[in-house]
Amino acid sequence: MEEYNRNIKTKQFQILTDINLIWDFMVEIYGRNFSNGVAAPFYEYAITSTWMDISYQYLNRIWFDGDKVVAFVFTESPVTNIFFNLRPGYEELVEELLDYAEEYMPNFHKQKQFILFKGQESLIDAVAKRGYCKVYEEHDFIFDFQNELSYQLPEGFHFVKESEVDPVKLARCCWKGFDHEQDKGPFENWEEADCGTNWNPQKGYNGVRKGVMCPAPHATPQFDIIIANEEGEYACYSGMWWVKENNLAYMEPLCTIPEYRNRGLAASALSKHYERMKKLGATHMTGGGNEFYKKIGYSDGIVWTHWKKI
Repeated sequence: MEEYNRNIKTKQFQILTDINLIWDFMVEIYGRNFSNGVAAPFYEYAITSTWMDISYQYLNRIWFDGDKVVAFVFTESPVTNIFFNLRPGYEELVEELLDYAEEYMPNFHKQKQFILFKGQESLIDAVAKRGYCKVYEEHDFIFDFQNELSYQLPEGFHFVKESEVDPVKLARCCWKGFDHEQDKGPFENWEEADCGTNWNPQKGYNGVRKGVMCPAPHATPQFDIIIANEEGEYACYSGMWWVKENNLAYMEPLCTIPEYRNRGLAASALSKHYERMKKLGATHMTGGGNEFYKKIGYSDGIVWTHWKKI
């Protein structure tokens, strides 16, 4: 560890030993709109997924005040996207965090960008002063459980029991549901050796099978929702991470295969989440930026801003 004034120390992230440490830190500083950085499931979901390149995780750095984690600078996907989680009251570290990110974080093809959220004003002000420009802004909607979400499952479909989940069917659903079939071909040969491309049926299947057989440390797959048609084909999938300490129902991911879109499957899946998670004490549920969420009752929530030096 390298020592700093005020008992501040740093340490490089080690995936095998620090995953619980970072989860606890992100849970402790959670802000509903990611005002202190991303929610804990965002990071753990990424680094335990087969679509994530974890070879640069050693560049992620943790800041401590004594034994207490106070900041974390990390990459996600692509590795040139840099995120900052900062404990309130430690804004004096902002310049140091940015110095580190500028010097050490990946900048392949000059694509490095800082991802900051509305509420991270100390970081936003600092990057602007350093000559960064906001090149993009996106919004994710949030559902407030003071409201009600009650879309019924359409006729001809049923919810799949947790004990009956078929990894091949689920992997095929995700492959089609995220439109990979259109640009990467059909879902086939999933049990063969990984051919090494960025994304392929082998990675997709192994990721799903891994999630079923060996979930991430804080994953809660027992709350996932899968909807199948009368023939048993999986048509819609919605994942759920339950973070009791934050009263947070973190929904990730959500997809419907093309031939069953616009039939109300996703709305009924989210309604099932609402029904289950509210009983456990959830006060809100995350979503995405698609207008679909707003149409079914979600409201404005998380604002992502992307900053680059032009």
